[in-house]
Amino acid sequence: MIIGQLEGYISQAGKIALHKGAKVVHCEDTEQAIGALLNGKGADLVMIDVKQKIGEFVERLKTERIHIPVIACGINNDARAAVKAIQQGAKEYVPLPPDSELIGALLAAVTEDNNTMIAGDAAMKDVVKLADKIAPSEATVLITGESGTGKEVMSQYIHRKSKRGNGPFIAVNCAAIPENLLESELFGHEKGAFTGATARRIGKFEEASGGTLLLDEVSEMAPQLQAKFLRVLQEKEITRVGSNDAVKVDVRIIATSNRDLEAFVKSGGFREDLYFRLNVVNLRLPSLHERPTDLPTLAQFFADKYADANGVGRKKISAAASQKMKSYGWRGNIRELENTMHRAILVSTEDEIEADAVHIDSPSLRSAPPPLREREGPAKREGEGQTAQVINHPGAVESLIGRSVAAVERDLIINTLEHCLGNRTHAANILGISIRTLRNKLNQYKDEGVKIPASATGE
Repeated sequence: MIIGQLEGYISQAGKIALHKGAKVVHCEDTEQAIGALLNGKGADLVMIDVKQKIGEFVERLKTERIHIPVIACGINNDARAAVKAIQQGAKEYVPLPPDSELIGALLAAVTEDNNTMIAGDAAMKDVVKLADKIAPSEATVLITGESGTGKEVMSQYIHRKSKRGNGPFIAVNCAAIPENLLESELFGHEKGAFTGATARRIGKFEEASGGTLLLDEVSEMAPQLQAKFLRVLQEKEITRVGSNDAVKVDVRIIATSNRDLEAFVKSGGFREDLYFRLNVVNLRLPSLHERPTDLPTLAQFFADKYADANGVGRKKISAAASQKMKSYGWRGNIRELENTMHRAILVSTEDEIEADAVHIDSPSLRSAPPPLREREGPAKREGEGQTAQVINHPGAVESLIGRSVAAVERDLIINTLEHCLGNRTHAANILGISIRTLRNKLNQYKDEGVKIPASATGE
């Protein structure tokens, strides 16, 4: 999406983007741009004239929960304008007239994230082979696996291999959006449908028309919304909040979950009929410890990625560091490995990434990753069916005497979040709680004045 005029240079940037394979929509100003986005004109990148109201535009995007990187553009190298644009929320400043290689690099950066598939291990090759077979079909796909195994990457892979590959790919994290807003996010709403609905908004189903809609962590969807979603799958139509008119939709559904959904259905947490509707094709992604031959390739990929992102030289992983990683359980899977290599490339002081730069727990504590979780099901009480663990360091327990359970829980959550570089999903996985429970706890601590670790990955 290009916003503004920029004395004709903006049309040149648009032509370059088109030549690079992008689709381009042009808006005169930020109001027109917001209107287009609310009405289903999705975009992966915004290029905006520095003369536009960038700060107001960025804030409006946040209010409407629209996540798009914003790149400011200006005639020549105006340092003052560039600094102001960055302060107002722009990710980068690009001088015009446009440079073909620079525009290409921006587009490549947007499309590169989450699109790399590394599958050299036999366990992963079998999954990719099945994905290749079912991708051209219209079948609904349910992707399961532990948190951090790359379910969204696989979803994008299937979309690109499908007949809808040239259509939109829209992702919705059902666990990250409050229950009272998720219905509007999915189905859209009419102006005045509820407090704060100042304009009609097209939902993700309509925005994904002709393409693929990913419902990430679909098992976190509230029961009432599960019933409405089931009807959409059956009737191929949605009704916006505040409207009585049905709207036909043409989307392929891919859903993901890190739960054992069959067990969750039995416990009453998820509708059985919806489960069968979604589970036409099931792809189970192996955990990282089940695909050991991919570990070195993935580690080097992330090390190179974050070396480039942080402007430091690329480094190979030393034999000692590689051995250290092989003996570790990687309970947080690929996401934990990514965060670990991000930290390692920043703190490494030698020609190769040394073992001390790879900050991970003792292998003995993390050698056995947990199975898919049956988290917080109504019929499963805390501690039920769990094997008791021997406490090797009783002094650590004695040091907790005199403290309240709430205080210990708070410190455990905060310390775990710090270990995960602020990654909420990873921390929730380690703690064995849902992402929603974690977010509620963090909101409570924030209200109490506790400093909450920020996420290094933007999650």
